[in-house]
Amino acid sequence: MRGATILKTSDDKTRALNKHTLMAFSGEAGDTGTSTTIAFPPLPSIPAPPISLTTPADSILRTVQFAEYIQANIQLYSMRNDTHLGPPAVASFVRGELAKALRSRKPYNVNLLLGGYDPVRERPSLYWCDYLAALAPLPYAAHGYAQYYCLSILDKHHHPDISFEQGMKILRMCTDELKRRLPVDFKGMLVKVVTKDGIREEEYIDDQPVKAP
Repeated sequence: MRGATILKTSDDKTRALNKHTLMAFSGEAGDTGTSTTIAFPPLPSIPAPPISLTTPADSILRTVQFAEYIQANIQLYSMRNDTHLGPPAVASFVRGELAKALRSRKPYNVNLLLGGYDPVRERPSLYWCDYLAALAPLPYAAHGYAQYYCLSILDKHHHPDISFEQGMKILRMCTDELKRRLPVDFKGMLVKVVTKDGIREEEYIDDQPVKAP
């Protein structure tokens, strides 16, 4: 019998690409944080490493590798041009790299959520991207097992004029639902917020037991 398995609970599956853009990632092969020791040399450009990986463990490594490859290239652009790419430009770049890899012999099995705040247009944005390089701007999104339990809650309660406090309340509803219905022991949430002032980690205490109705 096979199903969801928790391998590690202390991983941070997000990458800050620049001051106003945050990327969350997950891999098709399972937990993506088994290795984070990828180092990129300070070359004029940072190409994708030409490595052919085929085993499930290698696929996990490739997911982390792709996230750090994107992070390094976005930060390199910022250093070279003394400016930050906006969330739409970052999403286009990420989608292009996934599409390029998809048409090679080394595709990346990675699903992404890309959130950010555009200081020029003064508006937030969220992009959903999967391992087939399908990209879509959405008001809310989820990947992995959580999407099967949370999307209906988000669809019912989200509205365009939502406040931060209302958003945190909806997030609490989602975590309560995961505690009730997820077929593994839910280990909690790491919450990060992107605003016009940058990226910050929000304290999220989730130690209250939830009773099934």
